[in-house]
Amino acid sequence: MVFDFLRRTERVAPEQKASATGRVVAFGLSGRSVWSARDTVSLVRNGFQGNPVGFRAVKLIAEAAAALPLVLQDAERRYEQHPVLDLVRRPNPAQGRADLFEAVYAQLLLSGNAYLEAVPGGGKVPGELHVLRSDRMSLVPGADGWPVAYDYKVGGRVHRFDMTGEGVPVCHIRSFHPQDDHYGFAPMQAAAVALDVHSAASAWSKALLDNAARPSGAIVYKGGDGQAVLSPDQYDRLVTEIEANHQGARNAGRPMLLEGGLDWKPMGFSPSDMEFQKTKEAAAREIAIAFGVPPMLIGIPGDATYANYQEANRAFYRLTVLPLVGKVTAAVSHWLAGFTGEAVELRPDLDQVPALAVERDQQWARVGAADFLTQAEKRALLGLPRLAEEE
Repeated sequence: MVFDFLRRTERVAPEQKASATGRVVAFGLSGRSVWSARDTVSLVRNGFQGNPVGFRAVKLIAEAAAALPLVLQDAERRYEQHPVLDLVRRPNPAQGRADLFEAVYAQLLLSGNAYLEAVPGGGKVPGELHVLRSDRMSLVPGADGWPVAYDYKVGGRVHRFDMTGEGVPVCHIRSFHPQDDHYGFAPMQAAAVALDVHSAASAWSKALLDNAARPSGAIVYKGGDGQAVLSPDQYDRLVTEIEANHQGARNAGRPMLLEGGLDWKPMGFSPSDMEFQKTKEAAAREIAIAFGVPPMLIGIPGDATYANYQEANRAFYRLTVLPLVGKVTAAVSHWLAGFTGEAVELRPDLDQVPALAVERDQQWARVGAADFLTQAEKRALLGLPRLAEEE
């Protein structure tokens, strides 16, 4: 059987990805680190659920992006009423627009992939939209490398979404990955090393607090008869008394009563211990940088890259939130156009973003004062559709 498998793989052209192992070869995760696992489930558990900096960075981006108001327009008009707008406002009975898109953005940040499922409805647009967990999805490539299906696995059950017909049921949005044909690269993967360092520093601080918030010391025994070794019974009794009465935050500051021959020699902090907090703060900054969040917005001390909080917030929206929202809305618009047959596009309404108000005011004033531009050209520069009388 092994040799038959080898003979089958020899007959497949190297440029085609139609073999049964095509998706495994194309998956190409970064492997496993000697520190912690790099699979999606482990990264989410350690970097999001178990790390405050990673949690806050993901929540900050996802909530800010999901809160942006969206408009629907084509080359001719901006719609106030449209079936796509109704679907986006209430995508399913359990979620609203902000809840749905927050889950989409969070999946992209955590795994590099986001999947939307379209439930058939009675009209041109889908009846409902649902976000599928990316750790349960696997892509099935065809002979030409394009996906022909998606498998959604829960426990021992598998549901297959066929992607070969009209109105494909799954929208796959992925981040750029330079070494994978089908799956995206997540910021959480890029920040994995810094997350390990930060979590290890937090565990070290917790252990220090459990040890009465001070480094270990040594109990030196000097027997009166010249004996320098405790008997087994004396040693066991001393260890038991220290564990019961002198370890942990509850016993911090309690004086130690030592019997004759015992002397406590405290050990001071070493230079490496004193630098440990700086290492933790540096790791926190690396995590924030990997996600594109100015460290100032997360409250990381010692960062003065931006002159003030307002400037950092503007850079956060301009460099992180808006590119992410533009990528997702463009993919969703193209996907829904396959159902409606209309060339309409979802866009973020930049005029309603408070962080960009100063920039938008300057742009409106600059474009409005340009006498050499026509009204149609000015509207195009501002991202507005043409007026009916301009046609």
